[in-house]
Amino acid sequence: MALLEVKNLQVHFHTRNGVVKAVDDVSFSVDAGETLAIVGESGSGKSVTCYSLLDLLPKPPAVIEGGTAMFDGKDLLNCSHSEMRHFRGNDIAMIFQDPMTSLNPNLTIGEQLVEPLIYHPDKARRKDRATAKKRAIELLDEVGITDTERRFDSYPHEFSGGMRQRVMIAMALINEPRLLICDEPTTALDVTIQAQILELIKKLQRSRNVAVIFISHDLGVVAGIADKILVMCAGKAMESGDTDSIFYNTQDNYTKRLLSAIPEGAKTMKNRAQPDTLVEVNNVRTWFKDYSGSKVITVKAVDDISLTINRGEILGLVGESGSGKSTLGRSILQLVPTQEGSVVFDGTDLGSLSAREMVPWRRRMQMIFQDPYASLNPRMTVFETLAEPLLYHGLADKNNIDQQVQQLMDDVGLARAHMRKYPHEFSGGQRQRIAIGRAIATKPELIIADEPVSALDVTIQAQILDLILNLVERHNLTMMFISHDLSVVRYISDRVMVMHHGVMVEQGDTETLWANPQDAYTKALLKAIPLADPKSERSRLSAI
Repeated sequence: MALLEVKNLQVHFHTRNGVVKAVDDVSFSVDAGETLAIVGESGSGKSVTCYSLLDLLPKPPAVIEGGTAMFDGKDLLNCSHSEMRHFRGNDIAMIFQDPMTSLNPNLTIGEQLVEPLIYHPDKARRKDRATAKKRAIELLDEVGITDTERRFDSYPHEFSGGMRQRVMIAMALINEPRLLICDEPTTALDVTIQAQILELIKKLQRSRNVAVIFISHDLGVVAGIADKILVMCAGKAMESGDTDSIFYNTQDNYTKRLLSAIPEGAKTMKNRAQPDTLVEVNNVRTWFKDYSGSKVITVKAVDDISLTINRGEILGLVGESGSGKSTLGRSILQLVPTQEGSVVFDGTDLGSLSAREMVPWRRRMQMIFQDPYASLNPRMTVFETLAEPLLYHGLADKNNIDQQVQQLMDDVGLARAHMRKYPHEFSGGQRQRIAIGRAIATKPELIIADEPVSALDVTIQAQILDLILNLVERHNLTMMFISHDLSVVRYISDRVMVMHHGVMVEQGDTETLWANPQDAYTKALLKAIPLADPKSERSRLSAI
């Protein structure tokens, strides 16, 4: 008998604009010790499906219109508030996508870990503070947190993204649940940290016989950990079955589209690099002072980096979070002050220019930021966003600005009818298209793209990558493409540079570096890339 069996689940959102069928007649089951992956794009209903099981949806507008969710003989959809508290406290736990927004910034990690033990809804299972602390420290150690006695009293902001996710896993396991729901737990993590988290979840599942529901938009991520897969689109179950059947005997066209969107292999467009150097970075050091602790610490974000970028080249810059790759990109564009070294752009030392003298050079250099929602002005329409750089740099006037903005909309694949809309009215992929349109508006020679696809679904990611490649070709752009995803970098880059702790550890032509990496860190990065093939991925994981 299945630990959880969901039949004909229907969840609708009742809005002013009508009824949205977020989950439309979905059924699935999961046994003890088994991993079910629910896969689909944003808006497919996969998270809503799982949130409905734990009564975590806002009511209204969410209404569970029908179905059953039997867990251990009890229908979760018809539980009272106290019964649901029991299930959430004892039997079912959830790991959310963004641990920073899930953890209380005002409480220490330790206090948040012991809370469910000290204030357990079942009085018989409550623990005194000393016992709870001992249990919490044991769990922190089990999930790979070092120096647990000291880190017990640390706050969430003092942990990296990967460490915060480990804390969330410890918090989810503190009451020894039988079902663990993981909602995109690795989406924003570096490839090495992602591999560690996936292996950790699998290890804990084996040792505790926990059932796992793993929510993801990327079939490649779940290839090696899932026993069976449910593919969702627009609230419906498109296809389900064991993992090998989904990958090797795919039936549904939507599933085939998800599989084809996973970036694999080398760049297909020709290398357009010319022998002419456009950017020359010489021994740049960008250091920061960290005043958060009792002692002032110097953070060597970029430590003696030298590189060149030729005209027409796409240079991929890879490394984990904290490696200094984003700071290097900002240093090149003079968005952060450098302590030493020089950045020479088209023969001119940018560091020698005043802020006023930099203005005409900024037209020739642009940046695409990681989070378009944060980088776009929420009070400006798309038209105003795209028109601003054109008007500021004198590239358009009131007589032709409409025509130029419309052309930019066409270039990045946005409907002209949406020009008067605001950023919040667009999806993540559409907002990134707006950000790209703003970057190419001034017809720059250099674009630095800082993790432009890291938070996007695989299908949207594939669209944006192809858009970038086409724009590079059409507008004769030179680009530095920053990413922690090596598969993406391989797909788009002519040459790759690897950074670690502020220094460059290796660089070379993309395929040469892939075939024969020299540095141990590069080898570790390549080894951690998940393979979108279940048999190969299981073999890779077993060898780790």
